[in-house]
Amino acid sequence: MESKVSEGGLNVTLTIRLLMHGKEVGSIIGKKGETVKKMREESGARINISEGNCPERIVTITGPTDAIFKAFAMIAYKFEEDIINSMSNSTATSKPPVTLRLVVPASQCGSLIGKGGSKIKEIRESTGAQVQVAGDMLPNSTERAVTISGTPDAIIQCVKQICVVMLEAYTIQGQYAIPHPDVWMPVPRPVLMNSPFPMMLTSEVTGMGAL
Repeated sequence: MESKVSEGGLNVTLTIRLLMHGKEVGSIIGKKGETVKKMREESGARINISEGNCPERIVTITGPTDAIFKAFAMIAYKFEEDIINSMSNSTATSKPPVTLRLVVPASQCGSLIGKGGSKIKEIRESTGAQVQVAGDMLPNSTERAVTISGTPDAIIQCVKQICVVMLEAYTIQGQYAIPHPDVWMPVPRPVLMNSPFPMMLTSEVTGMGAL
């Protein structure tokens, strides 16, 4: 993914959202917020956690692609650590996979699934991760949950491929991130930065000569 992005001379910023249970959120935050602070500092990504006492919270990760992947890696390895710790207190013999749930607009799920399920099958086979796109929308939403399960390494590779699919839906022109006409209408950058869509991108043209 990184090579695809850099070939065009573009510094692409993505925003990805995760749906997490309260216990998972607690694990990410850590004591006095130390874990999430470390993740922010080491990944370079912005990590924001929605307020509220509802059973499920939204974790928003924003940054350049490499920062996004570092943040995902840290979250995946933290969840694996939690699983290992919980197994030491149980009789379970097989380690369950790490599971993350992305929130993706229903309008983008078609690209992720591919014709006849070809794209999602390709992602499963090449990464070793299990990927499931929910058939129903999330409550009061036009978005769906995309569940990824597997080893931390498989999850990281899977997230990279999902990002590539989403990026390929766009044509980037100057200071605008313009989806293909059959996807969305062009959105000026200042509006896009505040977009409700969980997966969005903006562009900084760093090498026009390379385009």
